[in-house]
Amino acid sequence: MMVEYKTFHMNIVDMSKFESKLREAEERLGIRPEYRVPVVYERNSDTAGKLLASIIVVALLVALITRSKLFKVSINIDSITQMGKARFTLVEPMTSKGVRFSDVAGLKKLNRRLWNLLIISNGRNDIKFSGLSPPGCGKTMLAKAVATEANVPFLSMNGSEFIEMIGGLGAARVRDLFKEAKKRAPCIIYIDEIDAIGRKRSGASGQADGAASEGEQTLNQMLVEMDGMASKEGVLVLSSTNRADVLDKALLRPGRFDRHILIDLPTLDERKEIFEQHLKGIKLENPPPTYSRRMAQLTPGFSGADIANVCNEAALHGALHKKKCVTGGDLEYAVERVVGGTEKRTQVMSVAEKKTVAYHEAGHALVGWMLKSTDALLKVTIVPRTNQILGFASYMPKDQKLYNQEELFERMCMALGGRVAESLTFNKVTTGAQNDLEKVTKMAYAQIRQYGMNENVGLISFDDAENALGSKKPFSKKLAAIMDEEARRLVFRAYQKTEEVLIEHKDKLEKMAQELLASKKLKL
Repeated sequence: MMVEYKTFHMNIVDMSKFESKLREAEERLGIRPEYRVPVVYERNSDTAGKLLASIIVVALLVALITRSKLFKVSINIDSITQMGKARFTLVEPMTSKGVRFSDVAGLKKLNRRLWNLLIISNGRNDIKFSGLSPPGCGKTMLAKAVATEANVPFLSMNGSEFIEMIGGLGAARVRDLFKEAKKRAPCIIYIDEIDAIGRKRSGASGQADGAASEGEQTLNQMLVEMDGMASKEGVLVLSSTNRADVLDKALLRPGRFDRHILIDLPTLDERKEIFEQHLKGIKLENPPPTYSRRMAQLTPGFSGADIANVCNEAALHGALHKKKCVTGGDLEYAVERVVGGTEKRTQVMSVAEKKTVAYHEAGHALVGWMLKSTDALLKVTIVPRTNQILGFASYMPKDQKLYNQEELFERMCMALGGRVAESLTFNKVTTGAQNDLEKVTKMAYAQIRQYGMNENVGLISFDDAENALGSKKPFSKKLAAIMDEEARRLVFRAYQKTEEVLIEHKDKLEKMAQELLASKKLKL
């Protein structure tokens, strides 16, 4: 009988241990000696040669990799030290042709004041400027003008460029920035968005996290450099931010930032100048002064950046319609585009929804037209907008800072005009008046809680921040109930007044709504 045997080949390091362990395993399994596995040893003379060849190949590969430029890793200590260097932008007065004060429209008084202060400081370190303003009002542009007009080297950095998670790098960059400035003295350091490093330091005694600790170290180094023991003759510091409320008090004290320059939103005349400046680069049907006054009246509360956006939108609208020059209609469209959003003519609304929106917008327009203290109406449309607005009304607002009780009350009536028109026409209301009701509620509570315009509550004022959720209210529950009741009464009176106006002029409401349904736009 033929018996088939299986043969296994393997490499063994220690032959004696292998065979002894094999026999022990066979003993435990109870295998008799005649059936045990025979072991035959063969010595392979090529093993040493193969091992030597493998070593040679690996050595050659390592040599090739280390000599290759693609895989060569150069560790330079300078790359580590460069991390602490300040990455500033240097503006040299002799080689740069930048923005001048004459190019910054709408800020003539501020330009003159900055010019006088620059002459007074004249390279000394005892005057430092801090520009505070809402976004888009021209802080950075004014800084560029200072860089050109000062006729000294100008070192510019952003506040966020100082901050790193690696401990001490921010402080090192501050030291390096002032070191470079001192070499070039007299010169100006400009730090844009200084709130990135100038935030209020925490008063907690515990250990702060890494980011907060690094920010505080950077701020401490900034405070030392601006008003420390070492003299910084000839270095003038200029900074800007739109979040002055979060800055540390030590940064704003005299000796650090001596002059705080507030750049507010432009007035009517300043907006006119800004429009004329931006319209110079656009091919217009008529000269810029033809449009600047009206456009300034249509854009109260607009910043310089908003006005630039309006001019850009007007130019794009004219180009899309293949016009040879931009007209007044393009400019007015651009204001609507910026305020209300792009017209969304592809949105499909049912006949019932269109009718509701038409009467809603007609109600706003009619109440605003009939009351004497409200803004003059220019245009009403029921074309949907991209920001979820189903209707839009354009007014001629006034640059007004102070309002009396009657003016606020009539503004509440105008805001309720849409809801009241829906109720009178359809005997039901929709969700379209949500934003209007929010405005009415804020105006009602503002008169009672902040402006002292209610006899039952009295001449007291509470800030909105004090009434926020989670904070302790500075008034009793009884007074809170009285204020809530008075607010409801005020809104109810406004609703009654609005209802009276619309009932009296119901024929005009019907005519205006039907005209809107027919043409989708109504210009007065």
